[in-house]
Amino acid sequence: MSTQKEARQRYGDVHESEALRIPEEKAEQLVDALNSDLAATYVLYHQVKKHHWLVEGAEFHDIHLYLGEVAADLEEGADVIAERAQALGGVPLSGGANYEEHAPVSPEDADAYDIRTSLENDLEIFGDITEQLREHIRLANNLGDYNTEEQLREVLMDVEEHGHHIEHYLEDDTLVTQGTLE
Repeated sequence: MSTQKEARQRYGDVHESEALRIPEEKAEQLVDALNSDLAATYVLYHQVKKHHWLVEGAEFHDIHLYLGEVAADLEEGADVIAERAQALGGVPLSGGANYEEHAPVSPEDADAYDIRTSLENDLEIFGDITEQLREHIRLANNLGDYNTEEQLREVLMDVEEHGHHIEHYLEDDTLVTQGTLE
């Protein structure tokens, strides 16, 4: 059993890494940006997971499987972001309520919606995260942190790809016949 009575490091404090040699003031900016990305990613992750569980209709199976893949990729991206925040000397944001409080995106409410509405809501957040990641990639580059820049570029590629695929799901062309829809 732990006897620790005080935190080793408080959330929001950044300790300069001897190995990375990024000045503390730059690391603080990067950790703040990464924690914002982490919060947004987990808000979207939980929303996508909800849609994965609730999807119904003629295309249920394919969309259910796809949303499971999207959630897994978002979780993997969140892990990359959190580990980089820690490497920079920060404490990664954690906890459900903390994510929504610190995220620059807002999830849909707790109700269940048709899959088109759900995917439209997901696409909106994918777009918001795409814009934010691009801003944070520029920030990392401007601060000379090319590793964070590269890691965020990889996360961005997945986010853009999934946003693009969801956009395709929302197109009007479908193999589902009118009779099936009635």
